[in-house]
Amino acid sequence: MRLYGGSTQLLLCLTLTTIILTESTQPPFACDSSNPATKSYPFCKLSLPISTRVKDLVSRLTLDEKISQLVNTAPAIPRLGIPAYEWWSEALHGVSNTGFGIFFNSTIKSATSFPQVILTAASFDARLWYQIGQAIGLEARAVYNQGQANGMTFWAPNINVFRDPRWGRGQETPGEDPLVSGKYAISYVRGVQGDTFEGGGIKDGHLQASACCKHFTAYDLDNWNNVSRFGYDAKVTKQDLADTYQPPFQSCIQEAKASGIMCAYNRVNGLPNCADQNLLSNIARKQWGFQGYIASDCDAVSIMYEVQKYAKTPEDAVSEVLKAGMDVNCGFYLNNHTKSAIQKKKLLESDIDRALTNLFTMRMRLGLFNGDPASLPYGSIGPDQVCSKQHQDLALEAARTGIVLLKNSANLLPLKKTISSLAVIGPNANSARTLVGNYAGPPCKSIDPLKALQRYVNNTQFHKGCNFVNCTSASIGEAVEVARKADYVVLIMGLDQGEERENFDRVDLVLPGQQQSLITAVAKAAKKPVVLVMICGGPVDVSFAKSDPKIGGILWGGYPGESGGVAIAEIIFGDHNPGGKLPMTWYPKEFTKIPMTDMRMRPQPSSGYPGRTYRFYTGPTVFRFGYGLSYSNYTYNFTSVTQTKLFLTQISSTNATFQNSDSVHYTPVMDTDTEPCEKAKFLAKVEIQNHGEMDGKHAVLLFVKQNKDQNEHGIENGKPLMQLVGFESVKTIAGKRVEVEFVVSPCEHFRTANEDGLMVIEEGSYYLAAGDQQYQVSVLHEDKSLNDLKSNDCGLRFSFGVLLFGFQIYVLLYILV
Repeated sequence: MRLYGGSTQLLLCLTLTTIILTESTQPPFACDSSNPATKSYPFCKLSLPISTRVKDLVSRLTLDEKISQLVNTAPAIPRLGIPAYEWWSEALHGVSNTGFGIFFNSTIKSATSFPQVILTAASFDARLWYQIGQAIGLEARAVYNQGQANGMTFWAPNINVFRDPRWGRGQETPGEDPLVSGKYAISYVRGVQGDTFEGGGIKDGHLQASACCKHFTAYDLDNWNNVSRFGYDAKVTKQDLADTYQPPFQSCIQEAKASGIMCAYNRVNGLPNCADQNLLSNIARKQWGFQGYIASDCDAVSIMYEVQKYAKTPEDAVSEVLKAGMDVNCGFYLNNHTKSAIQKKKLLESDIDRALTNLFTMRMRLGLFNGDPASLPYGSIGPDQVCSKQHQDLALEAARTGIVLLKNSANLLPLKKTISSLAVIGPNANSARTLVGNYAGPPCKSIDPLKALQRYVNNTQFHKGCNFVNCTSASIGEAVEVARKADYVVLIMGLDQGEERENFDRVDLVLPGQQQSLITAVAKAAKKPVVLVMICGGPVDVSFAKSDPKIGGILWGGYPGESGGVAIAEIIFGDHNPGGKLPMTWYPKEFTKIPMTDMRMRPQPSSGYPGRTYRFYTGPTVFRFGYGLSYSNYTYNFTSVTQTKLFLTQISSTNATFQNSDSVHYTPVMDTDTEPCEKAKFLAKVEIQNHGEMDGKHAVLLFVKQNKDQNEHGIENGKPLMQLVGFESVKTIAGKRVEVEFVVSPCEHFRTANEDGLMVIEEGSYYLAAGDQQYQVSVLHEDKSLNDLKSNDCGLRFSFGVLLFGFQIYVLLYILV
């Protein structure tokens, strides 16, 4: 989000809103049954369909009133009893006051702060994601019911693919895999909006709260090397759009049924996202069936004229976005220039009506035009739901489950609880604020790692080591002395929002300042190998620590939220068995030679371009996607795969197949809901055995690849080296086996995009892979046995015909004779 212009106007709106919400605990709503002036309006009659009510409401507005509702801070319309509404609220990993719709200034002063999304994603636990969404939705509605909210539309989740490790906002996303991003969107959105985990549980379209998937589309650069997101023109191939950038948003719309999407600042191939009619109206609404509102990112309309120079006048910018299908502007640009656009005949009033229909439909779906909320389905959700024990326990569980063990030489971890002394060193050890990441509201509680570790070892000595996280100066000598006196040492290092954040991308992948020197010196001086805890969102090249025998353990803690300090200590001392896995590749520092502006996913061997993400990247890694250790050793075994052979002619809905330039047969698969696709699904069962002494929670990842050795031939025709089919987080018991069943859909999991952006399945050998085990499934052009059968059938028919003809001649001759 960008803090847009018009600051005086903005401050006045916010001040008045704050005063109103401070003085009253009554939530804002329209259609008060005790108000005779509005009681008779058809838009207040609950017996009518929402579409009829909205049409009536819009018809009653003057042009000036209509225009005033096109911005995020929509004023009240007193003559119709309609209160002010704020569209911009945030709930990325907990209800936040980052936007303008939530106020923690009365009974409710905080909200549960879950781990930053990148760490939550590392759990690979879709049900956990849903439960977090549920908790956020409940707390959001409770804040509204308490009169501390002026809106119920939350601009989350961020489901852009974490394409480049330097991106400052990668921490907000579920990682680099489009399937994971899509599944996260489904779980989170359903939870927030009040749907069931499986979907389809929302009655009459009424929502607990509204979720908005952002940033649509191909947005993953903020401010790098003097290239800003406001002016950036992302050059993206049809192939990469089809199988990387767009799938998370398609899942968010079609499966999650998100009620909002946000168009991004950037241009894609020359066209601003918020002015792209094909993207917003054709793809999102017509092709994917989106039924909700579309918001601009803050000031995304103004920059089309002021920065990108795409629009020749402010009126052209306003006209372009409304005609493209955008509905509400975060900022004041539409309020300031829409009337002029109409007067200059660049825009029709019907274009405004279309947008207002989507906006008021959303407010009605939230129950804000149904009278007193206390008597409505979500009206009983009270302040006791916020920071409840259940939600705080969930925040702790999410942190425990997401933290990833990256190194554990000689089983250094877990440490014994009987150790006599501990040294804790590092600038992130005593900073609870760092743990919550960005877009966070005030947390229910705040326990930093140092305090949590002190609960295990009374004799714990602390030294910050660096002046700040940027470590422009380090007290290495003092830290070394503290380390020498302790039995064990835990270093808590990494990044913070000063190093990676919105509007600030990194320029390198190494630890800031003198952190590496501090770590190396402390490790060298310590009595025993040390434990390194990395607090960061994006990946860091810690190759030096990975290869240093004096650094025995490495944990990645992400930004683990309000209970992250406790979770880190529990894992270090063995009260929890780590089971998280990396949702993004950790690249070596040399990767930064590649311009962040290069949007290509596929490698180009001729130029040395290695590609991006585990699906296409051909270079070396520090840690690969899906990597993560445990205190238990696990083995995998495919116990059953119900299909080993498939035929393109059976998968195709038209029985049509084609050949590419390499004479490889393929069939297009754009729609996965066809009857042939349903029939092609099969089950793959994987058995996992826990060989350790501790119970654990283990993320099982199932991949598919077309080369048994993923690096054997590189990538041909732009096909991924491997891609995720599914994942499941399972509880395991020490020494026991557990079986996981995956539904494999060839139409979804075996297809890839060709250069024209067409999703196709090619003939060939596919290998399902889990752990170190693989299972081959063949995709053939056609079933030759059926062809042989048809051929034999034709031959028999021909032979029978000849015999019959001969018999008829014989009979005729017999009669004549």
